[in-house]
Order: sequence, then structure tokens, then C-alpha cells
Amino acid sequence: MTEPEQDPSKSAPQLPSRRFTGREEFRQLIRDALACAAHEGWRQIILCDADFADWPLGERAVAESLQAWSASGRHMTLLARKYDVVQRNHARFVTWRRTWSHIIDARACSSADPLELPSAIWSPGWVLRRLDPEHCNGVCGGEPDRRVLLRENLNTWLQKSSPSFPAVTLGL
Repeated sequence: MTEPEQDPSKSAPQLPSRRFTGREEFRQLIRDALACAAHEGWRQIILCDADFADWPLGERAVAESLQAWSASGRHMTLLARKYDVVQRNHARFVTWRRTWSHIIDARACSSADPLELPSAIWSPGWVLRRLDPEHCNGVCGGEPDRRVLLRENLNTWLQKSSPSFPAVTLGL
């Protein structure tokens, strides 16, 4: 006898507080964080990376989590050096971003060094930060000091950024 399928919107993984190592573990933590955001109704999320190349944004499960998260009163800030990799490699995310552009503030800091711009997820209750993007090593957790320090760092970069990655490109 097979077990009934579980609706992913009904349960979300518990988010860890620990170090992580490796690209696949990093990608799984992003999947888990976005599923948790949908399940718990996080009001605000910041996603930051130089180009989001290693992120699983184009995956069906991530798109479903983002769709479930998209509700009244929610807001997402995207911060990247540039968005060409996102547009080229993450079609589902680009489509979702177009639909929900009214709750997404996409910003770019094109003058940033790719290794200086944080690779991170920030929410009021949990954060993830890659400390070594090349090897995908970092830390995650819900400790208040970790959340505050990351938010202050992201605010510094957001002050240097400008609007980018339009939902619709108008042509003449």
C-alpha cells in the first residue's frame, strides 16, 4: 500500500541553525527556506547574490513555493550585481516575477565586486549567508545577532543600488 502524497503547501521543513558546505546543500537550504516562507507566511524576504547562478530559482518546486508565498501584504527585495543569468537560466522565476512585480523590488549594484556582494536570504526570522560563494560554504540560522548583522550589511548595499530587472521590457 502506498502512502498518500503530502501537499507541500501544508508542511514545510524546519530551518536549521548551522554551518553548511557544498552547492547541493546550499540549493536545498534555499528550497527549504522558500517552502517555509510560503508555509509560515513570511511578510518580507530579501534575496541577494551577485548573479543567482547557483540558486535553484528556475525549479518547479521553487516556483510553486514562491507562488504560495505571494499573498497580500508580502514584499520581496532582490539585489544582484546584474540579472542576465537570472533571465537566461531561470525562466520560471522570470515569469513569476513578471506576474508579481507589484510586490517585488529588484535592485542592482553593478559596480559591486561579485565576491563582496552578499550571497544571502534574509527574513525577519531566519537568514542564510554564503561566506565562500566559490565553494558554497556558509551559515544559516535564526539568531537575532546574525539577522541584524546581515540586515545592516544588506542595507548598506541597497543604499548603493538602483532599480533594475524590469518586469516588462518596453520597446519602440
